[in-house]
Amino acid sequence: MQKVVDSIQGSYDRYLNELKQFCAIPSVSARSEHKGDIQRAAQWVADQMKSIGLEKVELVPTARHPIVYGEWLHAPGKPTLLFYGHYDVQPAEPLDQWLSPPWELTLRNGELYARGVVDDKGQVFMHFKALEAFMKNQGRLPVNVKFMIEGEEEVGSENIYKFIRERRDRLGCDALLVSDTTMLGKGLPSVCYGLRGLCYFEIEITGPTVDLHSGSFGGGVPNPSTILCEMMAKLHDKDGRVTIPGFYRDVRPLTKPERKQLKQLPFSDKRFQETTGAPQLVGEKGFSTVERIWARPTLEINGIYGGYTGEGAKTVIGSKATAKFSTRLVADQVPAKITKLVKKHIEKITPKSVRMKFTLHSEGDAWIAPFDHPLVQAGKAALERGFGKKAVFIREGGSIPLVATMYKEFKKPCVLLGFGLPDENAHAPNERLNLENFQKGIVSLAYYYDEASRTH
Repeated sequence: MQKVVDSIQGSYDRYLNELKQFCAIPSVSARSEHKGDIQRAAQWVADQMKSIGLEKVELVPTARHPIVYGEWLHAPGKPTLLFYGHYDVQPAEPLDQWLSPPWELTLRNGELYARGVVDDKGQVFMHFKALEAFMKNQGRLPVNVKFMIEGEEEVGSENIYKFIRERRDRLGCDALLVSDTTMLGKGLPSVCYGLRGLCYFEIEITGPTVDLHSGSFGGGVPNPSTILCEMMAKLHDKDGRVTIPGFYRDVRPLTKPERKQLKQLPFSDKRFQETTGAPQLVGEKGFSTVERIWARPTLEINGIYGGYTGEGAKTVIGSKATAKFSTRLVADQVPAKITKLVKKHIEKITPKSVRMKFTLHSEGDAWIAPFDHPLVQAGKAALERGFGKKAVFIREGGSIPLVATMYKEFKKPCVLLGFGLPDENAHAPNERLNLENFQKGIVSLAYYYDEASRTH
C-alpha cells in the first residue's frame, strides 16, 4: 500500500496538468451551443477510464447527453463499488466576476480555480488517479469497481434513471460511492450520511388580463404582486415554522445519539454566518443552526417577480406575478405527499379575486445511510489515514436525488466522500478546490478502496 501512496504523492504535478485538460472543456449541459463540448468531455472521461485499465468502457447515448460507463471486475470475493459522478458543469457567467479565466485551471494561494473543479470534475478525477496508482504499482485493484459518469446532473439527471432501469442487473453492487459533497470545514475530513429531499414549485397569480395604469385603475382591481407577496408571507409563522397543515407529520426526529453527535461537531454559528454575509442567523425555533440546515424540513422562496422590473419607472399594475419556491425534506417525508399538501394549501389561501396556476417542477427523496455499515465505516477509517486527523459524520442540507433512487433500487449503502468546502463557489464565479484537499483526497480514496477490500 505504501508504494501506491508514494506513487500518488510523486505525481501531483502530472495530475494538475491532466486536470487542466479536463477543466478546459466548457461542458455546460444547460446550453445547446455546448453540445460538442459535452461530447468532448464524455470522450475525455472514457479515455481516462481506458488509460487506467477499466474495461467495457462505452459512451451510452441518451435522449440528451451520453453516460460514460466502465468496469473492472477481477477481485473475486471482494466488494463491488459503483461510483457515480458527473462531467457536466454550470454556466460560468457572470464572466466579469472571475479573477482568472473559468476554463483555465489556475493555482492561486493554495486553491485551484476553474469551473467544475470541485463540482464535479475534480472529484471524479481524484478517483481515476487513486485507481491508476493501484494498477501501476500492483497491477490490479483491491476491489471490483463500476463507474457511471453522467452529463446531465446540472440539468436534473433526466436520462440516467432510464439507464439504471435498463441496466439494473449490470449495475449490481455492494455500495454506491459518490464524491460530490463537502467537508464540514478545512482540515475536517467528513463522511456524509444524510441528504435532504426536494420539491420545487412555481405559482403564477393572474388578475387583470393586461397590465393596467396604476392611476386609472389602482384601488379598484386586485394587484397580483401584492396578493402573491401576502400569500408567500403566510407560509411561515413567527417562530420560523412552515404553516402548511401536515407538513411536519412524517418527519423522522433526530435520535438522542444523533443530536449528541451534532452538538459535538466543530460547527461554528459565527463562521457559518460570516460565510453567508447575513447580518444574523434565523430559523425554526427550538433547533440549532446545524439541525435546521441538515435535519429539519424547510420551505424557501427561490424567486419572486411581477409587474414592471425594467430600468426607470413605469406606473402599472402588472397582470401577473410569479413565485418559485422549494421545500427541503427529511427522512420519511414523501415528496408526492408534500406536493399535495402544498398545492391544497396554496389553493386555500388564494383569494377569489385572482386566478392561480400551480406547477411542480421536480421532486426527490431524502436519504439517510446506515452509518454503522462496514463500507460506510471504511470511509471514516480511510479519511483518517489520508488526512491524519479524526474524521466526522455529517449530513448535508442539499439533495442528490440519484442517491436516494439508487438506495431504493438496490437496497445498498451509499458512501459519500466529498472533498470540497462549503465556501468554494460551486455554482458561482471563482469556483475553487483546496489544493491540500485535492492531494490528500486522492490518497484518502486509495485508502478507501484498500479499507473496503478488508470488509469481505
